[in-house]
Amino acid sequence: MIENFGLLGINGRNLKYLRPSNTRSAIQRVDNKIATKKMLQSAGIKTPRLYGIITSARELDNFPWNKLPISFVIKPNLGHGGEGVAVLRHEDKKRIFLKKPVATRTWLLSGGERQTFADLRQRILDILDGNFSIHGTPDIALLERRLIKAPLFKKLCPAGTPDIRIIVYNRVPVMAMLRLPTVLSTGRANISQGAIACGIDVASGFTTTAMARNPKRRLITKHPDTGADLEGIAIPFWDEILKMSVEAYEISSLGFLGVDIIIDKKDGPNILELNARPGLEIQIANLGGLAERLRRIQGLKIENAERGVRVAKELFGGDIAKRVESVSGKEVLGIIEKIKVLSKKGRKRLIIAKVDSGAAISSIDEKLAIRLGYQEAIIHMRQFLRKRLYSPEEIKELRQKKIVKLLRQHEDIVGVVITNSSHGYSYRIVIPLTFYLGGRKIVSKVSVIRRSDLSYPLIIGRKDLTHFLIDPTLNPDPYSNY
Repeated sequence: MIENFGLLGINGRNLKYLRPSNTRSAIQRVDNKIATKKMLQSAGIKTPRLYGIITSARELDNFPWNKLPISFVIKPNLGHGGEGVAVLRHEDKKRIFLKKPVATRTWLLSGGERQTFADLRQRILDILDGNFSIHGTPDIALLERRLIKAPLFKKLCPAGTPDIRIIVYNRVPVMAMLRLPTVLSTGRANISQGAIACGIDVASGFTTTAMARNPKRRLITKHPDTGADLEGIAIPFWDEILKMSVEAYEISSLGFLGVDIIIDKKDGPNILELNARPGLEIQIANLGGLAERLRRIQGLKIENAERGVRVAKELFGGDIAKRVESVSGKEVLGIIEKIKVLSKKGRKRLIIAKVDSGAAISSIDEKLAIRLGYQEAIIHMRQFLRKRLYSPEEIKELRQKKIVKLLRQHEDIVGVVITNSSHGYSYRIVIPLTFYLGGRKIVSKVSVIRRSDLSYPLIIGRKDLTHFLIDPTLNPDPYSNY
């Protein structure tokens, strides 16, 4: 039995969750995109703006096309599986496009195919005839705002707009995936047509594993069109997306729901549509089963959306750091790390260091440098630099005295850097330092800081971080005010 492996099959979904949880009236309301849009808007949940509807051939002939924006979406009210949807953008430059009569204008679909006004008209007639209706009955055509994908996804998949599917049960966002369009899917975020499905770690909002279904089902690590890495992508607005999905669940009156969300460039997350019969490919993308997750939350008392999101993160968050490490070959570091530094005599000393990718090079507190055996270098420096801060005029004087050459006469001083702050200029000597970070031996050159107010004796700069990834949520800085 498939559920012995924690997977949920179609029969199990229908018998255990859809039939008991989703009433006929609630399903009919969610199947109706106009009703869904009104329901979401009344609850203050963002969804693409509706420009108009066409219910008959007469309305089609009389529709005020000139009042539409130059880019928009046509979709069937009772459509399913993305069938009949046309995401249109103007082909010509805006100025030229607007000068043309509507009948001679041309648009491009998300996959790049050209559409004339006659093509649009025929598509709408097909919608009205019910060719894309889930019930096979006459339908209504919707014209709504075209969402523009967030900058993050532009290089990842140039064709089409990615969306996020979240399955919600008992007010808990149980599982999530990112669907990325491809050339094969003609710019559609439809897995059966060739889009990529990336599992998302519910706790962190990072993508984990990725799956392609066409031409054959397989796990992949890079986008087939761009070569972009598919694992370890941080989804923007993640907490907002989770909360929004639960809020949609609450007003839908459904017990088992799929929520489809697009992150718009300007408007952030928008709910595209709700699905009363969400597919099960999401399990393959996450390399995990829905059945086990659903069992864990069945019967729990979840009072509100915030509580549902917290439960999801506690129960279904994976160790994203380990997954990212396995894919990238780079260890994930937090902001604060325990490291071992070597003294001049080769003795190891355990200290707590701060990781700061904003600093170009690493820096060490003067007191620690002395304890590691660099006391003579510090004494040599103090012969020439008696102050911590200097004015521009004093810096000019020191340069004339060839202060750098004098400082580097000591064998332990391998460089000198000048730093500038709002308080003035300072010279810092650079000494060699070897330390162990994340299992790696780092042979570095670090500047010596003469400050008594440092919270950490060693700051690790980006020159020493090339073999690592940084996750600021790991080991957060207890001294930070943010």
